[in-house]
Amino acid sequence: MWHCALELSPDRRVTAGSDVALCAAIECGADLRIYTEFLFEEHIEPNWKGDPNQNGLIREVIDFRQTMLIDRKHTAAVTTQRQPLHPPFGFNGTQPKMSFFLYNMDGQQACANMVLDDSQLATVPGAIETYPPPADMLKMSAMQVFDGDTYGPGRNFIYDMEVYRFFVRDDWELIYAHDVDGTPTTGNVEAIENAQLAGREIKVGIRNLNADWNTNIDHEVFSQVGSGFYHCGPRVYACSTHPIVRVKPGIPVVYDSQGWDLCWVFLRSDGQSVVRRLDPMTRRFRDFDTRLACRWFAR
Repeated sequence: MWHCALELSPDRRVTAGSDVALCAAIECGADLRIYTEFLFEEHIEPNWKGDPNQNGLIREVIDFRQTMLIDRKHTAAVTTQRQPLHPPFGFNGTQPKMSFFLYNMDGQQACANMVLDDSQLATVPGAIETYPPPADMLKMSAMQVFDGDTYGPGRNFIYDMEVYRFFVRDDWELIYAHDVDGTPTTGNVEAIENAQLAGREIKVGIRNLNADWNTNIDHEVFSQVGSGFYHCGPRVYACSTHPIVRVKPGIPVVYDSQGWDLCWVFLRSDGQSVVRRLDPMTRRFRDFDTRLACRWFAR
């Protein structure tokens, strides 16, 4: 059911599959997992002096619950449920924080954090700095770091994995789509009702969710739906997405100071929507009403 749509070498050249195949799968709502390989003594604990049995190859699979398609030709994805880890020992540090890793289909990586404890940190954006590659991490690129003293620090980088494999599960069925005015463009809303009655999962592709960053880059963000409600009288479906990390669209997708946030989206099948935004600088919520074009999938 899962298959590899794209494979990259350590220098991020395509060795199997294709960018086109990966983008085509994501456009159809496919789930994404990325398999990588690296050495413990190079990536987790450079120059490890402890138990030598820890050294050697580590195979990692990351489950990306949020995917993005940029300009219908570039794919990126974000982890939305992860805290920092220090395998095989436990969590990385004692400070609880979300760890929103971002992978592009060309192997470029990034990570933004949201601090969850009561630390007294700055609530205004900080400086953007570029650090050279660490002397003991030969496969790490220079790192761009921003907002390091705030509740929402982030960094952009490339770590050259031994291999990158982009696995997709491409078994979602497009059952309904509408434009920002709620006008159907594919199917009808009763298809969502029938999917719910059959106990099927629902997933949504939200068009141009991040357009408030004043960018004209077309993009679609994919998320599974949590609670969904079909209102039989007005024949309207309403739901809430899983958590979504909104990121300023670009190719590649990168984090930037004031260029990302965390949100939940309340969607209706007639286009009416509410975005509940959590500001990473202040950790305060704000709702804003909008209208969104969506494609609805069932499995």
